[in-house]
Amino acid sequence: MILGLTTSTYTFVHVLISLAGIGAGLIVLFGMLTGKRLDGWTAIFLITTVLTSLTGFGFPIDHLLPSHKVGIISLVVLAVVIPARYVFHLAGIWSRIYVVGSTLALYLNVFVAVVQAFLKVPALKALAPTQKEPPFLVAQLAVLLLFVGLTILAAKRSHMETARAA
Repeated sequence: MILGLTTSTYTFVHVLISLAGIGAGLIVLFGMLTGKRLDGWTAIFLITTVLTSLTGFGFPIDHLLPSHKVGIISLVVLAVVIPARYVFHLAGIWSRIYVVGSTLALYLNVFVAVVQAFLKVPALKALAPTQKEPPFLVAQLAVLLLFVGLTILAAKRSHMETARAA
């Protein structure tokens, strides 16, 4: 039992929160790329991404796992991203910090989702049972390259918007 929930129920809630965070994050990223602020989606993305990392620590463990390290990194990134958005209102350099940090937080969620897919989906697990095989590495490299490219585009767009506002 975790917080009064069975482990399977807790896992289900954690996965739902994670998927909601990824979905909202993709919408927010699209907004960044198209110059739209999407304030409501941004709040949902940030809240669910924080909750994803926090609920990841609720599973019974006997040692620190790589997923916990990713969760810690995500929470540190979000500790900068949230003030960039809500305290500094994306002014000046805070706009780029927000864009890069937000896409990094989203990438980390997607990274973990790919790991989990290769652990839980039988067809993917058969392709990469130890997650050291080429299909897993190619999938993670493709996700990384996609996010690097999208982050660069979103940061450039953010710089153009900041210059226009000045």
